[in-house]
Amino acid sequence: MNTKPISLTLSESIEGWTIAARARRLSINTLNDYGYSFRRFQAFIGRDLQLAAITTDDIKRFMAGLDGLSDKTALNIHTALSSLWNWAASEKVVERNIVRDVEPPDPEERAISPFSQQDVKAMLGSLERSKPYTRPGKRECTHAARQMLRNRAIILLLLDCGLRASELAGLKIRSIDKRNSEVKVFGKGDKERILPFSPSTGQALWRYIATRSGETVDASLFMSEHGRPPDRDELLKIVRRIGDRAGVPGVHLHRFRHTFAINFLRNGGNVYALQMMLGHTTLSMCRRYLAISQADLQVAQQRASVVSNWNL
Repeated sequence: MNTKPISLTLSESIEGWTIAARARRLSINTLNDYGYSFRRFQAFIGRDLQLAAITTDDIKRFMAGLDGLSDKTALNIHTALSSLWNWAASEKVVERNIVRDVEPPDPEERAISPFSQQDVKAMLGSLERSKPYTRPGKRECTHAARQMLRNRAIILLLLDCGLRASELAGLKIRSIDKRNSEVKVFGKGDKERILPFSPSTGQALWRYIATRSGETVDASLFMSEHGRPPDRDELLKIVRRIGDRAGVPGVHLHRFRHTFAINFLRNGGNVYALQMMLGHTTLSMCRRYLAISQADLQVAQQRASVVSNWNL
């Protein structure tokens, strides 16, 4: 058996890792996340060095310079680099995984801050018109906001199903089963989930999809302002603009997921059913939601759908 080391550059190693990852059928979201980490590392290194020439100190300096990123994002980047070096060690490109010598970030446990009923109603109420503004010599006015039907469908679907940002971005028109009021979602590891949604959400989706007549069922369900399938950053911009118009601070996509999960449990939902609906492999996060929901006994008798109970 030939064990002679293979000489590959950083870019060649990333290409090899990507081919192997696709053969393992890693999800497109995972490939995109790892690709983001690799591009940042390539930009830091600057030159296409031999992978074996990159040192532990290089990786330490790179990790130390990840200013402005959350600890969770930095941990994801560390994980991606470790995966690359694991692959390289298995292919005899390097002797061992030197990333293991670099202490991974310890992600903070963020507080769970769901939206209130008033927050959500304010956001839905802001969808039709822009914020008031003035022009020289003119009275204060507003104009019709764009994509009102799309934005309402996004908010209600997030609240009713607790989707991840990447799952929302990956939806196709064919993902929506209007007859059975279900959405087919592909989560982490391309694991499929079929999630029910309420009649109000179904009506919002029906109205929005009706504006997309003539498009194939394989088209992206939600489109950006520029007519392209949105990524997570574009979806974040959409909900932040909605929050800004409504005067709701701190709007981000995961808060909708938190709101869904906590109210699912408050309204009598089962924690094991919640685990399945969220696509979690363990109950650890669901237990945090459960602790919050049990502390609020005033809403324990409500029914499960946030959208239905709030008359959205």
